[in-house]
Amino acid sequence: MLTLRQMRYFDALATARHFGKAAELAHVSQPALSAQIMEMEDHLGVKLVERSRAGVFLTPAGEDVLVKVRAILADVDRLEESARARSGTLHGRVRLGVIPTLAPYLVPKLIPHLRKHYPAIEIELKESVTDRLVADLGEGRLDAVIAALPIDNDAVLTRPLFSDRFFMAIADNDRNVLMSPLTEDNVDISRLLLLEEGHCLRDQALAVCNTAGKRQLTSFGATSMATLLQMVANGMGMTLIPEIAVPTEAARNAIRIVPFAAPEPSREIGLVWRRSNPRRRDLEALAEAIVACGRTASATPVIVG
Repeated sequence: MLTLRQMRYFDALATARHFGKAAELAHVSQPALSAQIMEMEDHLGVKLVERSRAGVFLTPAGEDVLVKVRAILADVDRLEESARARSGTLHGRVRLGVIPTLAPYLVPKLIPHLRKHYPAIEIELKESVTDRLVADLGEGRLDAVIAALPIDNDAVLTRPLFSDRFFMAIADNDRNVLMSPLTEDNVDISRLLLLEEGHCLRDQALAVCNTAGKRQLTSFGATSMATLLQMVANGMGMTLIPEIAVPTEAARNAIRIVPFAAPEPSREIGLVWRRSNPRRRDLEALAEAIVACGRTASATPVIVG
């Protein structure tokens, strides 16, 4: 008999296109996942995947099955969401996506807060860039996403949570004089370090620093805020840093934090969910928890240059 477990494992494999990564997504061992996929193939009487050294590819039959499997899983998820909506606030599984420039600073405060106030909650977290998280949200893989607004997608609803101001981070021993408070005209664009393509903070930095028509930017793109600030601390340039990251990163990196002149640039952090999600009470409770934790995450006084 075909099982939901097999379908979820197959969905994970189709997403990751790699048995090891799919096993991580499904929170199961690789042999267990592989065995379930083989049982699914035997039951259906078709080969679903092609295994090679380059990775995993879906067969034509696998592509057809995947469409039906994802439709079934979406229906099951909606059924579970509807049932949980009647069982109490934030009771059961909540699959939450968080962008990388928020996750390291917000999650360590949010998870203990949720477990303290909602002991029946089961949190599943995914950290990725906004486009991937919103895609997962639309396909029913996530219940909600914490990201920078706006989100241009008619299938989702959003609620603003808190404003996250931007500062400029430079090395402690940087001999270049930066005016404080800083304006976009003071920024040496040739020294601006950015996250790699796909991160919304990259686009926000370009907008804040008004780079259109200016000199060529540094071509290196870091994969995380932590990497970016280590580069800054070692004198490789400067970068935009959101307020929520300042307490953590200023404490562990030899950097100075320089404020912008009023009106200070900022980003609006919000909660995003599917229009069809019936768990409005859960989403409101989650939003309030994020607001509370967002305030405490950036509550440490900022050291300015």
